[in-house]
Amino acid sequence: MSQATNTLTPPVLSKDDLLEHWQGHRSLTRKVIAAFPENEFFNFSIGGMRTFSEITKELLGIAAPGIEEIVTGKTASFQRDFGTHTSKEDFLKLWDKDSEKISSLWTQIPEERFQERIKAFGQYEGTVISSIQYYMDNEIHHRAQGYVYLRALGIEPPHFYDR
Repeated sequence: MSQATNTLTPPVLSKDDLLEHWQGHRSLTRKVIAAFPENEFFNFSIGGMRTFSEITKELLGIAAPGIEEIVTGKTASFQRDFGTHTSKEDFLKLWDKDSEKISSLWTQIPEERFQERIKAFGQYEGTVISSIQYYMDNEIHHRAQGYVYLRALGIEPPHFYDR
């Protein structure tokens, strides 16, 4: 609140703008997943890094479960069962399902909770907003690995701004 006028100062980004920004990143990451040839998605790596399917498992294990944890207050787990998901198409379907889940859960987070202190996944202390920012930053970091892989495979990755 502004002391001089006693009115609320609007945030730089609204809650809805932040979700739109994140979903834009998720859309771009989906395009990176889709750009991989099936075999290379599961088997290609450089310099001892994980395959992009393993990286995608991490991303799927953090974003939607993390938002669900924020909404429900129930500690989430990094583990997700991917045993029956053996094709790139399966991962794309999971990605789409989680993107929808994030949008649905997002509506249940009141703006005043964004500064609330939490312990994400029972381990990482911070605020709701710092946790959400980590989920986004982690995705961007790992998507960059996907860009390196695609270029090494001779595949032009999606433009970083094509969200």
